[in-house]
Amino acid sequence: MTVRVRIAPSPTGNLHIGTARTAVFNWLFAHHHGGKFILRIEDTDLERSRPEYTDNILAGLRWLGLNWDEGPFFQSQRLDLYKTAVKKLLDQGLAYRCYTTPEELEALREAQKAKGEAPRYDNRHRNLTPEQEAAFQAEGRSFVIRFKIDDDREIVWNDLVRDKMVWRGSDLGGDMVIARASADGIGQPLYNFVVVVDDIDMQITHVIRGEDHIANTAKQILLYEALGAAAPVFAHSPLILNMDGRKLSKRDGVTSISDFQKLGFTAEALVNYMTLLGWSPPDSTQEIFTLEGAAKEFSFERVNKAGAKFDWAKLDWLNSQYIHNLPVDKLTDLLIPYWQEAGYNVEGRERPWLEQLVGLIGPSLTRLVEAVEMSKLFFSDTVELSEEGSKQLQQEGASAVLSAILAALENQPEFTEPTAQEIIKQVVKQQNVKKGLVMRSLRVALTGDVHGPDLIQSWLLLNHLGLDKARLNQAISS
Repeated sequence: MTVRVRIAPSPTGNLHIGTARTAVFNWLFAHHHGGKFILRIEDTDLERSRPEYTDNILAGLRWLGLNWDEGPFFQSQRLDLYKTAVKKLLDQGLAYRCYTTPEELEALREAQKAKGEAPRYDNRHRNLTPEQEAAFQAEGRSFVIRFKIDDDREIVWNDLVRDKMVWRGSDLGGDMVIARASADGIGQPLYNFVVVVDDIDMQITHVIRGEDHIANTAKQILLYEALGAAAPVFAHSPLILNMDGRKLSKRDGVTSISDFQKLGFTAEALVNYMTLLGWSPPDSTQEIFTLEGAAKEFSFERVNKAGAKFDWAKLDWLNSQYIHNLPVDKLTDLLIPYWQEAGYNVEGRERPWLEQLVGLIGPSLTRLVEAVEMSKLFFSDTVELSEEGSKQLQQEGASAVLSAILAALENQPEFTEPTAQEIIKQVVKQQNVKKGLVMRSLRVALTGDVHGPDLIQSWLLLNHLGLDKARLNQAISS
């Protein structure tokens, strides 16, 4: 048997971290078994589905490296397949037309609520006679198509994460709506039904999804059976929780993959972190994985039942490891879009200069976006003095030191690291001051603050642009 799994996001929003983690588990399982990873876009919610969300989902999966083997397939393009399946259930007496009005359904819910009962449909139209149907149609009532669920039926499956699962038909809320009505009799089929039809048609062997789908699984197993197909193997992974133990949601801030990208996380670090959200490798000390490396080790025996807490500090740490191990040229490629987004004149800088800048700030980066603030002083014609910086320039001897540095620069046809070191050494001797005064005053003049990246490397970068003399003059006159 060839393993065939699918990820089936709905284009009613951007690619969510929970959906992406589900995609990771599907991808890992498929690649562990040499199987197929299939992408299906579940756009049956026509009112809320948007093409821009589809584009976001596809771009997010590609960015993460979760390339699919088949698809994307769109449910909106497969309606004839679903209608044929609905008709099959109607012809077999396993489904029926229900004419209950919204007002009647609301009255039923209110009556159940008053009695303290769980809401459920009472199956009142399950056995209508042709005459009763004709009477409802004469009233102008519309209908939905419901699938019959036996309250006494026991639904059992062996979940790869949760072991034996047992549900009763009476737990499922009555006969299930599988399609709406339309002029030709069968309208828009609904989620729980089309998922099953698609999985049968695409020969899905394993359905891997979040535990919030467990109740759907019991309903869907009945539909597989009614359509004459064997149910796939199910695996319900734990939900992603915030640090308070609640399901991660928009209230917790960033939840979409495109937002994580904007925050400066690398694709490799994020997918690595998602791999560890609910799964633990055989070697518990190993924390850094490629997708291919994780696939070799992945199994559902090591997927936890408990929810996985999202730890920003752990993700930041992982991201820093990936950034710090990137070659300078690759890191430069990643940082250029962030500089461009910030409006920096990247095109006006030579590639070797950019890579020299990256070599300077790279070891201090936790997230890629931090390069914007760290690099600001190298893309600006002037700098703003911090409060500490202003105090430093007011120190006795600071102005004279900067004037001496400026004078020394005039006599240097070529500026190199040894040149910079020699100028500092000369100024200390000429001005008869401590080296600390020279270094601190020079740093403030060049960068605006008493703290920052390596001073000599910063000076070399600014000198290459001809900005160091202008900033020294500015500091002297301030």
